Amino acid sequence: MLRPAIRTETFTESVIREMTRVAREHDALNLAQGFPDFPAPTRIKEAACQAVMDDVNQYAITWGAPELRSALEESYRELYGMEVEGDREITVTCGATEAMASVVLALLNPGDEVIVFEPFYENYGPDTILCGATPVFVPLDPPDYPLHPDRLEAVVTPRTRAVILNTPNNPTGRVFGRTELEAVASLCIRHDLVAITDEIYEHILYEGEHIPLATLEGMRERTVTVSGASKTFSVTGWRIGTIVAPPTLTGAIRKVHDFLTVGAPAPFQRAVAVGLRELGRPYYASLAEAYRERRDTLVAGLQAAGFQCTPPQGAYYVLADFSNLSRQDDRAFSRVLTREAGVAPVPGSSFFSEGARGSRLVRFAFCKRLETLQEAAERLRRFGGLGS
Repeated sequence: MLRPAIRTETFTESVIREMTRVAREHDALNLAQGFPDFPAPTRIKEAACQAVMDDVNQYAITWGAPELRSALEESYRELYGMEVEGDREITVTCGATEAMASVVLALLNPGDEVIVFEPFYENYGPDTILCGATPVFVPLDPPDYPLHPDRLEAVVTPRTRAVILNTPNNPTGRVFGRTELEAVASLCIRHDLVAITDEIYEHILYEGEHIPLATLEGMRERTVTVSGASKTFSVTGWRIGTIVAPPTLTGAIRKVHDFLTVGAPAPFQRAVAVGLRELGRPYYASLAEAYRERRDTLVAGLQAAGFQCTPPQGAYYVLADFSNLSRQDDRAFSRVLTREAGVAPVPGSSFFSEGARGSRLVRFAFCKRLETLQEAAERLRRFGGLGS
């Protein structure tokens, strides 16, 4: 009898994308999947249209158009004082999702162990499993989700190969501080580990500062930095991800990327280069301020409805406890909320290795127009019995 590969039986399809389908089924406000419902910056859209009209419609260089890699060099230098060599250290991918997959497929062997902090973005486990490696989870405790170095040290074995770190974090909104990052760096150096950092929300920040792990002493040569344009420029459908890695690792990553997708969309690469060069710091500051207002609107609505939650420090998600509203588990509650309140979240169990740890949690995305979030807040208040 024909059967799929056994490895596919160890994880499920994306719960986030599943809830998008449920939202459409009930014509609900989709606060499940992290894509904006507002326009991208006009300048970057103009640049994309111009690139198409200029016939930038064929394959770009597999590891990224020269103008985008050059713009990334300038951006890392200006923002973080990080010297990056585009020809030898930058790879442009089809979104940060493909970037993470390319990195782990290039760097991990069957039997390797990878440290993953939880709650975690749902892709990390399957990415690791597809390599034949094993994710080893280190819990972060609510409500502040601090990183405990002793917990990190306790899970290291002779098979440990890498650490995956996401900051600003999805789903908690945590921005890890310098002391915490230094603890990760120290562990990686002492045990000769690779650090794989997901920094896709680097410009969506309300508290603290974004510190690329690669900028810490001793980490430049052992850190692979993943980011991209999707969240920064509100173009999740353009699929422009980026990888910065030392030359010793970049060759393997580029080979995997080549055979996974060949290359990212050429006209959008040119447009993102324009965005990096022409928008820059003023745009990033205005982006964060606009998201701060959205964050505060949603958090107030959730709290008024009876959810327990705190404002995130970065990214654009709120992880909320619904224990005061229902005794159902997170999956059942998410569907009820979508159907009866018209607001779709993501079940919290999808962010944990043991679903029971997230069974009283749901995640909401606030990368939406302010009026969308105001309407969502009102619907949630009515659902909680606290609205007019």
